Amino acid sequence: MFTVAQVKQAHIKVQSGADFPAYIQEIKALGVTGYEAFVSDGHITYFGANGFQTSAGPKYPELVIAELSDKDQFQADLKAHQQGNTDYPTFCSDCARSGIEKWMVEMGAMTCTYYDKSGNKILVEVIPH
Repeated sequence: MFTVAQVKQAHIKVQSGADFPAYIQEIKALGVTGYEAFVSDGHITYFGANGFQTSAGPKYPELVIAELSDKDQFQADLKAHQQGNTDYPTFCSDCARSGIEKWMVEMGAMTCTYYDKSGNKILVEVIPH
């Protein structure tokens, strides 16, 4: 199975959202079947075959997630990030401000789903591959 250290090594190459598809392909090759990333502090739970899971702890000081989600603002911020206009910390701050609590990546479906604090799906994106 994969380790958090291997995933972190792959993530080092990610400078903006434009690098995300290549990162996903690399960690998929390691055996990651999905992961759940939390905006509040950046901790992530990674999933693998046969119920395997491992976690990476907080990456930054805690952010306050807005109670109400703003889908339009989130989509604008996501687009800017995917075009390489913002770095990861800025994107996470933008998510918190727009009420995004977490996102889940599913390698089988090649999707990234963003959720608000109530567990509502705000956006489901297909990851280019």
